[in-house]
Amino acid sequence: MASKSLAQDDISFDLCDKPTQQFCNSCQRRYEANCLRCNEPACFECEISGPHKKHEVQKVTQTHENIKQNIKTDTVEIKDKIIPEYQRKNAEIEKSMSKTKTQFDEIKTESEKLRKLWHQEVDNIFNKIDSMSQSNREENLNVLQEYHIKLKKVISEMNETVKQNEKLLKTNKISAVNKYKSKLQVYRDCPENIDSQMPTLCSKTDKGKELRIKIGEFSAILKQSPQTSLQADISRMTKTIGELKDQARVIATISTDDKNVLDVACVGDAEAWICGNNRNITRIDIHGIVKYTVRTKGPPELDELDGIALTREGELIFCNDNSNTVKILRHGRSETLITTTQDGVLCSLYCTISGDILIHMREFIDKVTGYVNKIIRYQGQTLKQEIYKDGEDNLIFMDGFNSLFMSENKNRDICVSDTNAHTVVVMKETGRVKFRYDGRPARRKEAFYPRGIVTDAWSQIIVADYKNKCVHILDQNGQFLRCVDDCEPENPHGLSVDNEGRLWVGCQSGKIKVIQYL
Repeated sequence: MASKSLAQDDISFDLCDKPTQQFCNSCQRRYEANCLRCNEPACFECEISGPHKKHEVQKVTQTHENIKQNIKTDTVEIKDKIIPEYQRKNAEIEKSMSKTKTQFDEIKTESEKLRKLWHQEVDNIFNKIDSMSQSNREENLNVLQEYHIKLKKVISEMNETVKQNEKLLKTNKISAVNKYKSKLQVYRDCPENIDSQMPTLCSKTDKGKELRIKIGEFSAILKQSPQTSLQADISRMTKTIGELKDQARVIATISTDDKNVLDVACVGDAEAWICGNNRNITRIDIHGIVKYTVRTKGPPELDELDGIALTREGELIFCNDNSNTVKILRHGRSETLITTTQDGVLCSLYCTISGDILIHMREFIDKVTGYVNKIIRYQGQTLKQEIYKDGEDNLIFMDGFNSLFMSENKNRDICVSDTNAHTVVVMKETGRVKFRYDGRPARRKEAFYPRGIVTDAWSQIIVADYKNKCVHILDQNGQFLRCVDDCEPENPHGLSVDNEGRLWVGCQSGKIKVIQYL
């Protein structure tokens, strides 16, 4: 119902310097109020008897004030609540964008590392093929060359015989003719033909699934895992050390003819080269079956055996301290790979991811320094690096007659078991010491007595503790993670990890324990 007071009030619409005319929507007269039901301007007559009769109306000034109050309320809420909330979310999204960029940059960096690693693996396969092909080429050419020389010699002899026979036919000397002995039968027996044993290079390409290549007895396969298998691998790899802590178990116990297995070098996932006190090198499988033996007496002859390792192509190399040589086993024969120029004794060796050979050498420096233990790096036949002093000119390794055991981590850190100092020393590729580990965090009963050392696919550093009959596991930064002792490794010495991530532990008892520690 219309308010009666509206007709009596003096309502001014001229609020501006140049007021605009306000009109009723129904009769086009000047309006004095707003109809609240119709939400439109209304004049006095329309309120009394027109279309806005009995509707509730409101002064124009009051409507104006109410709208201004709504504007003020809206502005306060936008300014004090909504804008800060949007700003907070905007900051969060900026942070999320930055984090996303960083994470994808890290993925790209890791992808490039893996690209190089995978390319290197492919290069290793074809380097092996090239090496085998070159070796077979030389063997075949040597055999053919010998046959070629033999034939040329016989041809020369036959030509000489023809000349002598022709002279006899022209001579009248009876005695000379009577002394003639026929060589016809000898020449008729022509040397047997030599068949060149050409290896066949076979390949099979199933894009997206499998790449296979084979030459002679060597074969390699690159296989794409199914997604379910890949997810399982990722799940297994992301397990924490805490989850894996109680899962160490012995997969196999292998008996050997050695009294003490000093060194182990895994081949694939079910075999390993080993050496011990009997001075032989033996290739043995996980069932204890001996596949091959390199003996110290007889071909191939080893003067003194001081450590074994595998090249990135999977070939066996070993030290020979008597002649300061590193030898390699190829096609059942040992060949000299490196002859060191330094006046020192070779004690152990290791092959890096890049193919460099690290050698532990005990060398006499001078009368003041005396003997020092050093690590030398060879690239092919060239000496590239010597590591034995830190940045402050202090010796990195303690003097002593025990061998240094070496390994390399995925970040190219050199991990050394300094058996003379009873510590593990980890250095950058440049030789700068990063940290030392003395075994105390493990809280074992006896003092730390490190021997063999190895790293795994998770960049963990694993070192044998001979006297405490256990294996220490550290992360790549030297943080102690745990000890594996529930598998009762019997005075562990040599260590290696196979392609399945299992730890092969050579023990003083002459046994090898294959341990699933992850």
